[in-house]
Amino acid sequence: MRSSLLFPRIRPRVLPARLTTPAPEPSPEPATGHSVVEFGAYIGGEKITVRSVPEAVRLVREHNAEGARDDAFVWVGLHEPAAPEVEWLGEVFGLHPLAVEDAIKAHQRPKVERYGDSLFVVLKTVSFREHDRASGDIIDTGEIMIFVGHDFVVTVRHGDNCPLGGVRQRLEGDPKWLRRGPTGVLHAIADHVVDKYLQVVDLMQAELEEVEAAVFAEVSSRDINRIYQLKREMLELKRAVQPLQAPFDSLPQRRIIPSEMREYFRDIGDHLSRVCEQVQASNELSDSILQAALARSNALANEDMRKISSWVAIISVPTMIAGIYGMNFTHMPELDTKFGYPVVLGVMVIACTLLHRAFRRNGWL
Repeated sequence: MRSSLLFPRIRPRVLPARLTTPAPEPSPEPATGHSVVEFGAYIGGEKITVRSVPEAVRLVREHNAEGARDDAFVWVGLHEPAAPEVEWLGEVFGLHPLAVEDAIKAHQRPKVERYGDSLFVVLKTVSFREHDRASGDIIDTGEIMIFVGHDFVVTVRHGDNCPLGGVRQRLEGDPKWLRRGPTGVLHAIADHVVDKYLQVVDLMQAELEEVEAAVFAEVSSRDINRIYQLKREMLELKRAVQPLQAPFDSLPQRRIIPSEMREYFRDIGDHLSRVCEQVQASNELSDSILQAALARSNALANEDMRKISSWVAIISVPTMIAGIYGMNFTHMPELDTKFGYPVVLGVMVIACTLLHRAFRRNGWL
């Protein structure tokens, strides 16, 4: 009895049944409009047409989970998308929020960054304007953001230059490259962009050589303006190319790049080094051409001043004589003589002729 009072029996507490929280479902797919250029599932080197991105992801991940080879991936291509579309793809593929924000805002510095098991690559695209010189811009720039994961590639393109439709068609016509997975797509896009760099650099070099020939033939203010324009475009090209050299040199050492693809990325790094060297050389050449143009412009200005001064000196002789005889003094030499007028004219002609010959001999005329 006492023990029951000291230690009362504790009734077991009946806990309510544990509630199970269902797994969160992905948010509904936003209206894509015209920003989604193309998407599809690539399995075993072949494109599988699907109705939606989630269906493509499901097919690819089921294939990779069941098969012995991880040769399936999803490729989604966007062109200047709205923020909800990129954020939704970030939820689908597990993209880092900072990378998603960069892809939405654009105007990013060229870079290669790693977020977990995925890569985020920003490439500046360039194109040469051959028929639009009046606007003052020779080079058009844009951007391509590339998300590369184990089983997906998401490309976000800003700007109208350097479309990727040709790259996709070329890869779809070569199943061997598609079997290399997302890194094969990354290599194809980077190779396409760097090849564009080479084309633009060669065209800019031709422009500089044309301007150089014009400067040493006959310089004008229009030539100097054109040199300034080329100099500005070379700096724009330098900002697009140089920041990529160090990241692409280190890209083959990253674990996400398969061993069989590292040689291909080293080749892109070599091409990029050539572009950087050519851009640097062209930039220095533009500096030299600009200095030569300014020096030649000053020399031509001095030569014009010498010519003007020479003609002023020649004309001043008859002007001085005519001014003296125009004073109408009574006692002046040769006023009352018969040959006074032709003598004065002869003195003017002889003096002007002697001055002209002297200036020609000294290179002023």
